[in-house]
Amino acid sequence: MSMKRKVEVFSAGCPACTDVVSLVQGLACLSCEVDVLDMRDIAAAKRAKVLGVRSVPAVAINGQLAGCCAGRGIDEASLRAAGLGQP
Repeated sequence: MSMKRKVEVFSAGCPACTDVVSLVQGLACLSCEVDVLDMRDIAAAKRAKVLGVRSVPAVAINGQLAGCCAGRGIDEASLRAAGLGQP
C-alpha cells in the first residue's frame, strides 16, 4: 500500500478560499488526504508560518507550498513601488 499524499489547504473562510477548497477536494484522489486549515485558528496560523504561507488561500502538498502559492503575499516594497504613501 502506498503512502497518502498530505494536502493542506489554508483558508480564511472567504469566498475565494471556499472556491480553492472545492477545487482541491474535486481534484483529490484516493491517494490524497486533504486537510482544510482555518487561519483563524492559532495552530493553523503557526503551521502556515512554518511553511512560508504569506497569503490565503494557499495549498501545501507533502509539506511544500504548491508553486502557485509560493512567493505570494503583500510586501512593503511592492506597495511603495505602486505609489502607496507617496503624495
